[in-house]
Amino acid sequence: MCIAVLTAIAWAYLFHLDRQMADAMAYGQMMADMGMSMDTPWTAKDAFLTFVMWSVMMIGMMAPSAAPVMTLFRASQRGRGGGAAPTVAFGGGYLLIWMAFSLVAALAQWALHDAALLSPAMTVVNRALGAAVLLAAGVYQLTPLKRACLTHCRTPLGFLMSQWRDGLRGALAMGVRHGAYCVGCCWALMGLLFVGGVMNLLWVATLTIVVLLEKAVPGGMVIARVAGLGMIAAGLLHLVSA
Repeated sequence: MCIAVLTAIAWAYLFHLDRQMADAMAYGQMMADMGMSMDTPWTAKDAFLTFVMWSVMMIGMMAPSAAPVMTLFRASQRGRGGGAAPTVAFGGGYLLIWMAFSLVAALAQWALHDAALLSPAMTVVNRALGAAVLLAAGVYQLTPLKRACLTHCRTPLGFLMSQWRDGLRGALAMGVRHGAYCVGCCWALMGLLFVGGVMNLLWVATLTIVVLLEKAVPGGMVIARVAGLGMIAAGLLHLVSA
């Protein structure tokens, strides 16, 4: 229930940001029509707000696929006579890792913006770069590292049984470790946001569904490989048309 509420809040915030962006883009077009540029360098405040945006987006995208391991962890805590605090600590460790990823993504977006490689819709404007992102993500989908991380995420019970740590600190450490595997599984998919649009909510929802299918359905491993081949094909098409 808590995960559902957290996911709903995150998506509500993303819809709010999407509305704000639409208004800002309309204002920017008006300024451009008047011969005035809105392409200004970022400030630290811009970078911080972008970090917040990425953090909320990662919560909205990753919380649904984290629900099974959170449920298993909570059940294990109850079986050991534990309260709710360790579960919160486990979830906090998981989110901490994704916030670290969000920081890297925000810095990457800052660099792309300053290099004039992002459109107002926050997609890469250089087709060769877009092709490289697609190809890299597609190839990664087929690597042993992706398979290992996805296997961990698909079978969290083994992790909980073999890596169990008691207490709040132990729960936090377990959450961080599980989150690291999750980032290892999904970081390349998240990179595709720069191709489809960082705040393109349809694209965000599509990637969320792909992540959920990879982790939750019986044929998730096959889905990951098919998706990887599709990304490689799309990358090659981008490269040819670059």
